[in-house]
Amino acid sequence: MMDQDLRVSALHVYPVKSLGVITVAEGWLGPCGLDDDRRWLVVDPDGGFLTQRQIARMALVAVGRQPGGLTLAMPGHSTLAVDVPPADAVRQPVRVWGDTVPAVDAGLAAADWLSAVLGRPCRLVYLHDTSARPADPAYAPPGSTVGFADGFAALLATPESLAALNDALPAPVPMDRFRPNIVISGATPWAEDEWRLVAIGQAVLRIVKPCSRCIMTTIDQQTARIPDPREPLQTLSRTRRAKGGVMFGQNAAVIRPGRIAVGDPVMVMERGASNLLPA
Repeated sequence: MMDQDLRVSALHVYPVKSLGVITVAEGWLGPCGLDDDRRWLVVDPDGGFLTQRQIARMALVAVGRQPGGLTLAMPGHSTLAVDVPPADAVRQPVRVWGDTVPAVDAGLAAADWLSAVLGRPCRLVYLHDTSARPADPAYAPPGSTVGFADGFAALLATPESLAALNDALPAPVPMDRFRPNIVISGATPWAEDEWRLVAIGQAVLRIVKPCSRCIMTTIDQQTARIPDPREPLQTLSRTRRAKGGVMFGQNAAVIRPGRIAVGDPVMVMERGASNLLPA
């Protein structure tokens, strides 16, 4: 069924997990998500992943693209250029939730810069082998992969659902609190709960499950402050609670890779009953 009013209104890439966003007009959506999305990871000296859950000021590190790598910037610090490590470099195990993933260290300069900016010892690593980490087989189709994102290749959200949430909140929150990859406009609030298969541009995505939310949604992405430690989680717990926590947005696996762009029409190819199952 064609949804004439559904269109991509924004695309967001997060090259380094939990650092700044890059908003793009178009991009290649591969099996592991949008190009460059969560290919880099900040880890502690033991290889455990670090996010804004532990270090809220990670939100303030701006990330830029450059040929062969990226740049990192923070007010009060010099901008650092980081090259993608050689593909034949020695892999080191890093941990993301329950997964151990082989990654390549980005070097001492990146480690020193991030340690100074974030105020604790850490390293930057890169994922060359995008097939190394399978997505959760309990939800994703066989063969689905994910980079350093929490669980799945892409996260979809709609501004209409955000508006419905904001209507229930004591103070509205912006979309960047939820760090989606693909924002789709033109739906009714929470319509995405019933989407199962969607075509966007050249790509096809399987909607696998609602996205459970954490304390990162309480962090202002512009200031790294927490205006209200209860919200939006407290309101979501009343209105969007399901098995696994409180939910906003939909996780997706990439069934058919392809180029997608802002303005692309979105076709919902398959629907089902709401996947927001009661807790």
